[in-house]
Amino acid sequence: MHKRLFLIAILVATLFSSCTLFSPSAGKLYKKALAKHNQYDAVIVPGVPFNEPKWDNVMMMRVMWAVHLYKKGLTKNIIMSGSSVYSPYVEGAIMKRYAVALGVPEENVIVESKAEHSTENVWYGYHLAKSKGFNAIALATDPFQTKMVYRFGKVRTKGINFLPVIFDTLKDLPHDTPEINYSDLKISNFVPITERESWRKRFRGTRGKNINYKEIPSEKMVNNNAADVSETRHVN
Repeated sequence: MHKRLFLIAILVATLFSSCTLFSPSAGKLYKKALAKHNQYDAVIVPGVPFNEPKWDNVMMMRVMWAVHLYKKGLTKNIIMSGSSVYSPYVEGAIMKRYAVALGVPEENVIVESKAEHSTENVWYGYHLAKSKGFNAIALATDPFQTKMVYRFGKVRTKGINFLPVIFDTLKDLPHDTPEINYSDLKISNFVPITERESWRKRFRGTRGKNINYKEIPSEKMVNNNAADVSETRHVN
């Protein structure tokens, strides 16, 4: 992936994240999170659709940032969250492959494979973390998505913090694309969300309205091994 395209993606995300409709700023959230915990038990990274043969700029950004947080000792574990939504690949499983290829031990990257919307990434990722006994939990994604789910996270989860991408740091990180094997992660007979759900239902999902808040998700409900997609959602 070319550095120029990556820098353009950063610029676009920066413009969006500077919108005055959302607050607080990424920098303030980042500093506040580190003031509360100098190391997190886990960070949750929302998924991005994978369109072979390699990741796009947004997935690259989120995975690179999560790997950076791990290597800096700011988190012990990474939860890659995302089902197969728009493409026949479980987003969390693909992102785990990239994180491992970039040097994170496999046992420290956990897959959450139920979430289909940003609010669900927060909800299911948080409860997967809690089911594993993690207490210091943060969301680690780009500033725009952070601000979009900030209120949801504060209202629906207890004590979640935010470690959004800091672009001045990200731009100086290595940005080479590692080679991964993804063929075994492809789901057969896949049907994208646009064909199985109406626009109204998808919009409800974006707002967190498809979640049953009376039911606390179990680990079995939201967690699948990254190398095993046989139990993940697909349509026969």
